Amino acid sequence: MSKRETYEAKAEELLVPIVEKLGIEIYDVEYVKEGSDYYLRAYIDKPEGVNINDCETVSRAFSDALDAADPIPDAYILEVSSPGLGRTLKKDRHLQKSIGLEVEVKLFKAVEEKGKQKEFSGILESFDEKTITIREGAEEDNPESGTVRSFERSNVALIRLALDF
Repeated sequence: MSKRETYEAKAEELLVPIVEKLGIEIYDVEYVKEGSDYYLRAYIDKPEGVNINDCETVSRAFSDALDAADPIPDAYILEVSSPGLGRTLKKDRHLQKSIGLEVEVKLFKAVEEKGKQKEFSGILESFDEKTITIREGAEEDNPESGTVRSFERSNVALIRLALDF
C-alpha cells in the first residue's frame, strides 16, 4: 500500500465513529499534493445532503481525532465538504448508487468510433470490475432507446454525475 493509501485508510478509520454518531456517511477520503501543500480531504454525505454545520461539526471532531492519533507525520491542510452535485464516482459503491442516473465519462485515450471522441454522457446502466456501460441519447419517455456503449475501466480517466441545468 502506498503512503497516500495508508494515510487515507488511517484517516477514514478515525472518521468512521465520528460520522456514524451524526448519521452521516463517508463519501470519500483523499490525501493529495497540490502545489507545495498536502491536503487531507474528507467528503461526507447524507440522504438529504450535508450543510455547512455538518461539515463544521465533522471537521472539528475529525481534527481532534487526527491530533490525538497523529497518523500523518507530514504537514497538511484538512478540508471537510460535500462531494458536490457533479461528484466523481471513484468507488464501486458510488457507481452502484448512481445506476439509472446521467453520468459523464472521460477517457484517457480517444475511441475511433465517433471521430476520436474522449468524452461521453448517458445513463449509467451497469458496471463490473472491467467495464462501465452507459446508454447515450435515451429519450425520457423511452428509456430503452439510445445507444448502449461500454468502456474498459482501465481506459476511464473520470466518471462523474452529469449536471443538468
